[in-house]
Amino acid sequence: MADGIAWDPLHRELDRWQAAGRVARFWLRDDDAVEPTQALETLMALAGQSEVPLTLAVIPGLTGEALAARLVEDAAVAVAVHGWSHMNHAGLERKKQELGGDRPADVVLGELGEGFRLLQRLHPARFLPVLVPPWNRIDAALIPALPGLGFEALSVYGRAKQGGPVPLLNTHVDIIDWHGTRGGRSETDLVAELVAELRHRFAGSDEPVGVLTHHLVHDAAAWDFLSALFATTGRHPAVRWSSASELLEPLTLPDQAT
Repeated sequence: MADGIAWDPLHRELDRWQAAGRVARFWLRDDDAVEPTQALETLMALAGQSEVPLTLAVIPGLTGEALAARLVEDAAVAVAVHGWSHMNHAGLERKKQELGGDRPADVVLGELGEGFRLLQRLHPARFLPVLVPPWNRIDAALIPALPGLGFEALSVYGRAKQGGPVPLLNTHVDIIDWHGTRGGRSETDLVAELVAELRHRFAGSDEPVGVLTHHLVHDAAAWDFLSALFATTGRHPAVRWSSASELLEPLTLPDQAT
């Protein structure tokens, strides 16, 4: 529960922000959306009840009209491009990657362009020109070509590094234990990561804290954590949950920053 001892460090950190007259920005990205499911309904209901804007990273090559029809009903949900088909093209013994150097660049970029246009057509009111690479990995050589396809930002995992050719809107806290249970991670560990990210921002970074979820693999622990997080942050004056579109507005290319 959000009121338990595991959440005390987050309460204290947010109180510190409040005492300093500061507000921490959070945003929510959920990956691998394809079609309406009960898990997606649960996520959308939870986010909606807590007034947390939701960005769905949708896999273009696997989705269609069913998801588009469902999302028409929910104005608080945005759609980003999650690669093309979420297929691993990396060789054996290498980390999984769809957007790597194992295929010709024109083939990879062609798929991304097709995915961009497809989701833009299916979700005209909710589409975000943001690329979310499957497994949060993309070959660096491909990134300079993204603006030419229409992408205005890239969303991967980890604190954003300056100096790249495309603005970054990253996630930082993944609630899934991919290398263990493949369900929700320890509440204590997740709270510690959130506090560490907030302390980094308090020291000077203005990057929003991105929370990453994967509704299709959520177990009870994952849902419980998300509910507790929304309850804790939603009623704290030092927190603001922002939409991805809102966060994109002030982003500028690094060489244009002032």
